[in-house]
Amino acid sequence: MSSTLFRTKKVEQSILDTEEPEHALKKSLSALDLTVFGVGVIIGTGIFVLTGTVAKNNAGPSVALAFAAAGVVCALAALCYAEFASTVPVAGSAYTFSYASLGELPAWIIGWDLVLEFALGTAVVAVGWSGYIQSLMDNAGWEMPAALGSREGAGDFGFDILAAALVLVLTGILVLGMKLSARITSLVVAIKVTVVLVVIIAGAFFIDGDNYDPFIPKAQDVPAGESLQAPLIQLMFGWAPSNFGVMGIFTAASVVFFAFIGFDVVATAAEETRNPQRDMPRGILGSLFICTALYVAVSIVVTGMQHYSQLSVDAPLADAFKATGHPWYAGFISFGAAVGLTTVCMILLLGQTRVFFAMSRDGLLPRFFSRVHPRFKTPHRPTILLGVVIAILAGFTPLNELAALVNIGTLFAFVVVAIGVLILRRTRPDLHRAFRTPWVPFIPILSVCASLWLMLNLPAETWVRFGIWMAAGFLVYFLYGRSHSRLGRHDETTVGEVLKPKPGETE
Repeated sequence: MSSTLFRTKKVEQSILDTEEPEHALKKSLSALDLTVFGVGVIIGTGIFVLTGTVAKNNAGPSVALAFAAAGVVCALAALCYAEFASTVPVAGSAYTFSYASLGELPAWIIGWDLVLEFALGTAVVAVGWSGYIQSLMDNAGWEMPAALGSREGAGDFGFDILAAALVLVLTGILVLGMKLSARITSLVVAIKVTVVLVVIIAGAFFIDGDNYDPFIPKAQDVPAGESLQAPLIQLMFGWAPSNFGVMGIFTAASVVFFAFIGFDVVATAAEETRNPQRDMPRGILGSLFICTALYVAVSIVVTGMQHYSQLSVDAPLADAFKATGHPWYAGFISFGAAVGLTTVCMILLLGQTRVFFAMSRDGLLPRFFSRVHPRFKTPHRPTILLGVVIAILAGFTPLNELAALVNIGTLFAFVVVAIGVLILRRTRPDLHRAFRTPWVPFIPILSVCASLWLMLNLPAETWVRFGIWMAAGFLVYFLYGRSHSRLGRHDETTVGEVLKPKPGETE
C-alpha cells in the first residue's frame, strides 16, 4: 500500500497534462500581472488592522521588526516556491509540487489543506470588506438593516448580504477570464498602494519621536488564560512567549504573518503565465519584497504618530490620523481599505479554484470539474461551485475564531514545499530549473524551522481544528481519491499514455 500512497507524478506528466484541449488553461499573464496579483492579495486586512493589535499587545513600536521577521519567513518559503513554480509551471501550487516530489497522499493532504486555507481566507476578508462598506455607508447616513448587514444584533437569523454579494460578483469575473481579472486587479491595486503611500508620506510629518520610547517595551508575562487557547509551545514545554520584549517580537510575528498570506497564490497561476520559467520567480519574489517594505514603513509611521498603548485595534491607521487632528485622511484610508480588500478576495478565490481544478484533473476529485469553459478557457465549474459555497459561508458563518486556521494552513504548505525542494533535488537532479533556490539545503531547512516555529506560537485550539480537517481529508482520500486517481490507473504506462482517458471514461 505504501508504494501506491507515495507514488509520484512525473514533472513531464504534469506539464503534458496542461496540453489537453479540454483541460488546458489560457496563457495570458506576464511578470507584471503576477507581481500585481501578489501585491493585490498581500496588502489587505493585515496592514489596515493588525498593526494596531500587535503593537498594543505584543511588540510596541518594534512591530516593524515583527513585520520584517514574518517577511523573512515568507522570503525563505518564496525562494522554494520560485524554484518549483519555474520548474513545474502547472496549476495547483504546493499540491502540484508535492505530487512531483513527495507522492500522492502528501499531495492530497496539502491540496485539502489549501482548499481550507483559501476558502476561509476569502470568507474572512469578504466579511471584513462588508464591515468597511457598512462603516462608509453609516458615515453617509445610510444604515443597512441588521439582518442583512451583519450578524451582530441580527437575532437568530442574519445574513451578511454584502459579503456574499462580493464573492458572487468576483466569481463571475473569474469565470470570464484571467486577463479581465488582471486588469481589474491592476486598477484596484493602484488605488490600494496609493493609500498606503499616503499613509507613509503624510504620516511622516506627524511623527513624534517620543512615541518610540521605548522602541522595544519591557517584557511582561502573558496573562493566564484557558489552556486550550494557549500557544501550543506553552502546552508542550511549559514556556509561554513574552507579551513584550525581544521574544514579544517573535510572538507578534506569528500574528502579523496573516498580513503576508497570499503570495503563494501567485504560484497557482503558473499554468496561465506566458513565460513561467522567467516570470514566476519575478512575480513571487517581487511582490513579497514590495509588500514587506511597505509594511515596515507603515508600522514605523503609525507607531510614531500615536503611542502604541493608545493605538486603535479596529482601525489603527485611520484612527492615528484622527488623533493628530486630520480626520480627512481617516476617511480616505477607510475607502482605500474597502476597495483594496476586493482584490484580496478575488485572488484567494482564484487560488482555491486552481488547486481544486488541478486535483480534479488528476482524478483525486471528480473529473467533471476539470473541464474548462470552451470560450473563456477558465475552470468555470469549480469556480462557480466554490464561489457559491464561500458566499454562503461568508453570509452565515461566524469566522473570527476560524481565521487562525488560515495561518496554520499556509505555514504547513510552506513546510511541505521546502521539503519537496530537497527531495526533488535528490531524485531529479536532471530537471531543468530556470530558477534555483540558493544555498540548498540550508535555505529549505531554515524555511521548515521558521515555519514550524510560527506554527508552535499559534493557539492549541487551532491545532485541534486543523487536525480534524486533516482527518476528514484522509477519509475522503481513501473513500474516493485513491481509487479514482488517474496515476493509479496507469502505473505501468508511458508518460503519453497516462494522459489519455480510457475508452468510455467519463469526464
